[in-house]
Amino acid sequence: MVRIRLRRVGAKNKPVYRVVIADARAPRDGTFIETIGYYNPVTAPEVVVIDEEKAIKWLRNGAQPSATVLTLLSKLGITDKVKPGPAKKKAKAEVKVKAKPKPKPMAKEELKPSPRKRSRAKSTTKETT
Repeated sequence: MVRIRLRRVGAKNKPVYRVVIADARAPRDGTFIETIGYYNPVTAPEVVVIDEEKAIKWLRNGAQPSATVLTLLSKLGITDKVKPGPAKKKAKAEVKVKAKPKPKPMAKEELKPSPRKRSRAKSTTKETT
């Protein structure tokens, strides 16, 4: 599965992220297919630059954005421009759940503990003198 996610490239305590297209199995800062933008959360107004055409192309091809990238795309209005195709919609099957029957109240005789059966074998140890 292909994902749209962030790749950290900034210095220590100064994160800057690239928005990349990568295989879901690849590590965060590992190999990627394409860079479509960047995100700098450190500056006073956060800077988000994403190539809209590339993002729409990858979303239409089935790339799944991470939660943070989905937020960034929706702030830029890119997710509104992408409509899921007919293959994405799946019919939800209705599941009927049967109610469990309530347990019947127990009679007083059933509440008494049953006598224990003793299944201990007699010990056959011999004492030597």
